[in-house]
Amino acid sequence: MSRAFPVIDGLRFASERGELQGCLPLAALPRLAEMDVRADEGVEFSLRGGTSPLGKPSLWVQARSVLEMTCQRCLAPVAVPLAVESELELSESEAAIAAADDEIDRVLAGPAMPVARLVEDEVLLALPMVARHEHCTPRAEGPDDAGSPFAALAALKRGR
Repeated sequence: MSRAFPVIDGLRFASERGELQGCLPLAALPRLAEMDVRADEGVEFSLRGGTSPLGKPSLWVQARSVLEMTCQRCLAPVAVPLAVESELELSESEAAIAAADDEIDRVLAGPAMPVARLVEDEVLLALPMVARHEHCTPRAEGPDDAGSPFAALAALKRGR
């Protein structure tokens, strides 16, 4: 059984001041799953349409979750709290987005914009470059590491 996730007409959603909220399971966020990110409770989201202070159609995306990633120091799981709040100005063409010379985040408006993809884009941008515990020790060299090129270099360096 496949579950359909919401799709919006971006400009219409903004002009009608639409609102959506819910929880997206990781299955709806395939790029996160490919990164080996886990979210037992999924990602709670809120999407609101309206007009920006500059009078442009816009979407406001909020997402909250606690994601589990792999600590790059010790390789154990680390909980990464996520709280995203983004304003996205809707644009009618890729050319207008490319020509913009400001700091406003823009997205191409369309008649069938997948909400899960909008949320996933913002979550990906909010993830830390390197996940790690605040305090942990690097993983100790074990028997599996003995054949690594770094172990060989360390042995050469000790042999001087």
